Amino acid sequence: MLRAPDDDFEVPGRRLGRAGLVMAQVLVLALFAVLAARLWYLQIPMWEHYRELAVANHHQQLIVPATRGQILDATGRPLVNNRTELVVSGDYHELTGMEDGGAKVLADLSEVLDVPLEELQQRMRLCGPEVSRPCWPGSPYQPVTLAEDVEPSVALQIMERADAFPGISAQAHAVREYPQGEHGSQMLGYLQPVTQEELEAREDLRTQFTGIDQVGRDGVEAVYDAQLRGTAGKRVLGVNNHGEVMEVISETPPEPGMHLVTHVDLGVQKVAEEALAEGMANARPRYKADSGAAIVLDVRTGGVVAMASLPTYDPAIWRGGIDQETFDRMLSEEAGEPLLSRAVQGTYPPGSTFKVSSLSAAAENGYSLRSTYACPGSVTLAGQSYSNYEGQGQGPLTLHRAIVVSCNTVFYNFGYQMWKEDGGLHPEGEPKEAMANMARGFGFGSPTGIDLPYETGGRIPDREWKRTFWQETRENNCYRGQHGYPEVAETDPSRAAYLKLLAYEQCVEGFEWRANEAINFSIGQGDVLVSPLQLANAYAAIANGGTLYEPRIGKALVSADGTRVQPIEPVVRGKLPISDETLRYLQDALTAVPKEGTARGAFAGFPQDRVSVAGKTGSADVEGRQVSSWFASYAPADDPQFAIVVLVSQGGTGGMTAAPIARAIYDGIYGFTNADAAAAGEAEGEEGATSAKPLLPGGKPTEELPTIRPDGSIDVLDR
Repeated sequence: MLRAPDDDFEVPGRRLGRAGLVMAQVLVLALFAVLAARLWYLQIPMWEHYRELAVANHHQQLIVPATRGQILDATGRPLVNNRTELVVSGDYHELTGMEDGGAKVLADLSEVLDVPLEELQQRMRLCGPEVSRPCWPGSPYQPVTLAEDVEPSVALQIMERADAFPGISAQAHAVREYPQGEHGSQMLGYLQPVTQEELEAREDLRTQFTGIDQVGRDGVEAVYDAQLRGTAGKRVLGVNNHGEVMEVISETPPEPGMHLVTHVDLGVQKVAEEALAEGMANARPRYKADSGAAIVLDVRTGGVVAMASLPTYDPAIWRGGIDQETFDRMLSEEAGEPLLSRAVQGTYPPGSTFKVSSLSAAAENGYSLRSTYACPGSVTLAGQSYSNYEGQGQGPLTLHRAIVVSCNTVFYNFGYQMWKEDGGLHPEGEPKEAMANMARGFGFGSPTGIDLPYETGGRIPDREWKRTFWQETRENNCYRGQHGYPEVAETDPSRAAYLKLLAYEQCVEGFEWRANEAINFSIGQGDVLVSPLQLANAYAAIANGGTLYEPRIGKALVSADGTRVQPIEPVVRGKLPISDETLRYLQDALTAVPKEGTARGAFAGFPQDRVSVAGKTGSADVEGRQVSSWFASYAPADDPQFAIVVLVSQGGTGGMTAAPIARAIYDGIYGFTNADAAAAGEAEGEEGATSAKPLLPGGKPTEELPTIRPDGSIDVLDR
């Protein structure tokens, strides 16, 4: 029987109190506040962001590449320009949107182009992490390049049969052209595709990259890449949700790249390369003459009038990409490593051309320019004998004469005495290092600052360098000092024993700057290494009164319509750390070398009364190689305009090989031909000495700029 509840009965469980209700209400209000704040944030601060995302669903932005600027010589002649080639492209969305994915169209196109179908299909793929090349690295809204440099007749077939090739087009495309062939190839550089690393590192590429663009990889193409490339245009397309292009919403045209006008004179460049090649050929077969460089500088500005490097190559090999076999050959020793610029990246002992620095160090450190010094055939210093070339002695002579006849023993004594003055093997305090510091003052041991990539700094050794080098090589030397050279001992036991002893000495005492190192340093031998460009820059400074410039290939940047000109001003790097008296003494001594010294044979018959040449020969030895030939010079001696330096690796003595090459370059610049006969003709009252048109009339580098007209045409200067 049911019983009615009484007043004392309670339902089990907790009853929600007033405090709980308040907390629940606060929680609900807080959630509503967070939701409101989030809605406000999405609709107000982030409105523009989401608007762009929404628009992007219907808009596609394309980059329109600009025409790359030309590279011109000082008169306006093209060193690198552009030519148009026909390119066949495919519309990615139209082809992939077909029922068969565009297979039939590509198959028909394969027959017309004579290109394998598989290659066309691979090119149509979009590049990605799991897609191997070839593939399309650009936007799917950009025309996909299927074939380059197509014959006009083939392109015409495609255009005339548009119905048979839907989604396929043929159009003109600008590509790099090298009208001068191999001339100046290392200096000019080349183009290659943009890498992913470059895109991540360079914002200018990320904002202008189309997927098929190329950038400068070497030479001035690399240094002036941004200016030559110009500013890309933009085209905004309206697309539907299927990716089909509906309209062009907006379009900003590209701005062509600027032209680079260089200091280079094409005529002098050609003569320098031809003279270098001929001189190397003449040195063979007695000498290997495996590589060489010739540089012509404007001593007043540091402008590079010519820069030759052999072996060389035709930069046209980079067009359309280079295969691995060709690339490997370009880097091989068998081919002479033609990608390497011997002028800028090659380093060699400078031999006696370095004596201008050693003489300056002596003169600025207490050795009188008015005294005479002994020049015996050989000297014994620190227990070792050192000889002149062919052991010839000259008796007492002035430093002027020591330069003219290239007396080594005078400079050996300078190097040894200064080494002793510094404290020899164990200097107390800070040594003066007068020889090394003077060499650095001449610009040796560090890059010149030229507007080219990958320049070497050379090497000026001293006590600090020797200790650093010892620390870097000590482990290997100690190992060899203990275990020897068994691979050498198999064929030459005596040499292996010598090398083992040498390694042991280097392990134990290799940190010491020894007398023989300082002695060899004084004549540009031993561990001294300089580049031909460094030497040319140093002699240019001697010529112009002591100013060291940063060499420059670029002279000015000019817009494609000629309305804007940006001069590339000369940059002063420093001053030679020598007195005016020492400088004049050097100039006077160098002027006598081609007249009565070691270069007199090369300049026999040269009209020195009209154009006086100042210079110094050099012959440098390297263990295991034949002697290398140097000639460093400038002219005219009384009003210097040009500095010319020639190097022939393993080419013989400086007077025999390098000096005649420099003579040929001077002949070309001033128009001297068959100077011996011309000089004889003048003596008989006949015309002579300048029977050819000089490459640089007036004997001066070109100063004015060529005119670039609004229509893009270029008025070449008439020299």
